[in-house]
Amino acid sequence: MTAHSPGLVPFHLAIPVDDLDAAREFYGKVLGFAQGRSDTKWIDWNFSGHQVVTHQVGDGPAKTPRDGVAGTNPVDGHQVPVPHFGLVLPVPEFQELAERLRAAGTDFVIEPYVRFEGEPGEQWTMFFLDPAGNALEFKAFADIERLFAV
Repeated sequence: MTAHSPGLVPFHLAIPVDDLDAAREFYGKVLGFAQGRSDTKWIDWNFSGHQVVTHQVGDGPAKTPRDGVAGTNPVDGHQVPVPHFGLVLPVPEFQELAERLRAAGTDFVIEPYVRFEGEPGEQWTMFFLDPAGNALEFKAFADIERLFAV
């Protein structure tokens, strides 16, 4: 994933996790993000030039899976988890990430597919949960100039 780009205004997002080691494995090894500063209860991640921080809440791994999803919203025939966050990647990086996630045994909430095919907002998309139940969406446009097309 890329580092901070000139002209990019990076966002900061802090998310809860219940197992910092599982977060380190998932965000660092599976997703491939570089680790920044860290302490005993949090880790900064370089999320393609943005700062995402995993903060451990609680005393360690939950006894049952947590689900950070508040609800869903129907989009293109799928129930999209809300809230969610992620990145818009070039198509080859999207495909590489999808394969890496499959190889890691990730259970997709919505498998990688082309959404809004033939429409101005045509895009590849996929949804999955991190080990703490936070929902992520990664997407890709063949033409990034169509990102906000109506």
